[in-house]
Amino acid sequence: MDCVFCKIIAGEIPGNFDYKGEDIVAFRDIQPVSPIHILIVPRKHITSLNELKDDELALIGKMVKVAKDLAVKEGIAEKGYRLTINCGKEGSQLVPHLHMHLLGGRQLSGRIG
Repeated sequence: MDCVFCKIIAGEIPGNFDYKGEDIVAFRDIQPVSPIHILIVPRKHITSLNELKDDELALIGKMVKVAKDLAVKEGIAEKGYRLTINCGKEGSQLVPHLHMHLLGGRQLSGRIG
């Protein structure tokens, strides 16, 4: 498979991991848009939110829990942070592997996009 996230998870490409779990990993975005920009990624390759099956829905809850715990660890939980999942080309999903962005560490714009 030619998925950059799968290669990072497999150790074929170096990644700066902030979390490694049985189903989920988290690592720093290489092009951060805020001081804290961590990607929360399921180990299982799922192309996008649109391909998430009913029996995989628990992954989203696990991803949110990892993001919340990382926000606490990074010291941004109290001031606030943003979680986003981009889906598809027009949703600005650049890597075709389901992932969540944890953004924080500064005042984020009031815009959603």
